[in-house]
Amino acid sequence: MRYSILSVLGQALKGQKDWKPVWRDAEPKPAYDVIIVGGGGHGLATAYYLAKEHDIRNVAVVEKGWIGGGNVGRNTTIIRSNYLLPGNIPFYEKSMKLWEGLEQDINYNAMISQRGILNLYHSDGQRDAYVRRGNAMRLHGVDAELLDREGVRKMYPFLNFDNARFPIHGGLLHRRGGTVRHDAVAWGYARAADQRGVDIIQNCEVTGIRVENGRVLGVETERGFIGANKVGLAAAGNSSRVAAMAGLKLPIESQVLQAFVSEGLKPLIPGVITFGAGHFYISQSDKGGLVFGGDLDGYNSYAQRGNLPVVEDVCEGGMALMPAIGRLRVLRGWGGIMDMSMDGSPIIDKTPVDGLYLNCGWCYGGFKATPASGFCFAHTIARDEPHELNAAYRLDRFRTGRLIDEKGVGAQPNLH
Repeated sequence: MRYSILSVLGQALKGQKDWKPVWRDAEPKPAYDVIIVGGGGHGLATAYYLAKEHDIRNVAVVEKGWIGGGNVGRNTTIIRSNYLLPGNIPFYEKSMKLWEGLEQDINYNAMISQRGILNLYHSDGQRDAYVRRGNAMRLHGVDAELLDREGVRKMYPFLNFDNARFPIHGGLLHRRGGTVRHDAVAWGYARAADQRGVDIIQNCEVTGIRVENGRVLGVETERGFIGANKVGLAAAGNSSRVAAMAGLKLPIESQVLQAFVSEGLKPLIPGVITFGAGHFYISQSDKGGLVFGGDLDGYNSYAQRGNLPVVEDVCEGGMALMPAIGRLRVLRGWGGIMDMSMDGSPIIDKTPVDGLYLNCGWCYGGFKATPASGFCFAHTIARDEPHELNAAYRLDRFRTGRLIDEKGVGAQPNLH
């Protein structure tokens, strides 16, 4: 069923009784051309672009839980392409362009809202760093505007300008950035992939990867062995555990990143704001709740929950930025498992095992990269070589020294 104003009106006249399931709950076949391990945003996008761009339709997405139950539904929904380094800017700008046409492409309302992202700066040195980033963005065709103090005040007069511990000097504005409904991204890609013949297999945990003579043959699952010519791993925070089934040890760590939603308010924050004197970012959802987050919990974990010291630290950042939220009640919080790479940048590449491909190490940037990640990973799997946009995201860059260290903090995943 194709969604349109006519189909909505037609269903209304029928009492909403003829809507069909968004995707099939498929049973696994004995074998596929490609199996994608992980039914999150990246895995589903990869399957969709394999079918759309490369006409590879005998594809299965194998997910241990339910679609939307992992990191794709556990984030703060921000999309942006305001990066600094040459290896990152073109990739994330490709993702932004795919976001801008996604709803028409997959015929699904993902609630894409390009409301703008403002990165605040609080010192002359931080201003100079943002000038450099903004110039790099504009050289790559990405929008960037440097605002002074009054320019920020005009946009957000409720911020703490006059009595702040960290006075606001200005900000770097990326108007095309914004937010997307995270659950809708998972559901939309699942539906679009299913319509092109992809099997989406939920509640089917991968328990092993069968490898013989250096080549992958398929995956062992709770429902038995499923053969495949190629296997792509897109398991986010569980990438290390899944890759270990094929004898690989990855240069990533898994850590918890918390996020929070407040009680609903009338419209207050029209865009996305990031605090420059601490790790805090905030926006407002369509339901009225303020959505915000900050740093990692700081230790390795596979738990989808966080700890109170980080809650306190995040709330301190929010109060320093905008004391007006001081009496606001936090409605709920959650944690996602981040696969933190050693340089803070992702890995999309072939592995030493023939027919086995890897997509991991997304750190804080996984959700915003969803379309480009799927697009490039599908190209890498289909062509057996990287796309030009992910050529720098090599698995061996840590051995060869070709790091992409956006934050300049070295091989310390907890700082990325």
